[in-house]
Amino acid sequence: MPATAAAAVPAPTAETAPAPAAGNSPAQQAEAPRAAAETVPILVAVAGLSVADESRAGYNRDLFKHWNAGLNLSDGCNTRNEVLISEAVTAPAVGARCALTGGQWWSYYDDTYVTPAGSLDIDHMVPLAEAWDSGASAWTAARREAYANDQGQAASLVAVTAKSNRAKADQDPAQWLPPAADAHCRYTSEWLATKLRWGLSIDETEQKALYRLAADCQGDKVTYTVAP
Repeated sequence: MPATAAAAVPAPTAETAPAPAAGNSPAQQAEAPRAAAETVPILVAVAGLSVADESRAGYNRDLFKHWNAGLNLSDGCNTRNEVLISEAVTAPAVGARCALTGGQWWSYYDDTYVTPAGSLDIDHMVPLAEAWDSGASAWTAARREAYANDQGQAASLVAVTAKSNRAKADQDPAQWLPPAADAHCRYTSEWLATKLRWGLSIDETEQKALYRLAADCQGDKVTYTVAP
């Protein structure tokens, strides 16, 4: 069972490289030119999102192919394991077929240190179903795969406790927030960064919740890079 730690861990920024270009191999994606990052005040970030009704019609999780072979075809690791390696507080040993042993992670949703790797989920910051509702239903299969495996922005995929990820499920910030109250501003910023990166909309209830949360986090910035 993961143990809660008293020590604070600095939150990483959302500043990132661009997402993998849809339809390209991971090697080609790595060679793609970097887009410029945008940084805006958190209230400006909320205002920058379009508002639209959401529809779950036609959604199927299998329409978002994951986990794929990741960014590095030669490391034998899929996206999940590459994220775990990247986000580890203490690096795990990487064995044959990218088997991970040891290591330690910090789940900022619940301010908890976690080991082993199997105790973690990789959370899509904006869940796949929510992305579908907010514009991904109109995307190509290749773009949905790029979204589901997005390592181009640190906020997009987050290693967290399985308990918190499953409690979140497909809910937006109007319905669910991390149990650690100190995580709310970071979570709001990363949610906004992901929606801005992928051009996803918000509904009216979500917008009201985001404005309320952003008002409590004034002075915070949102940094994102628009996905190709």
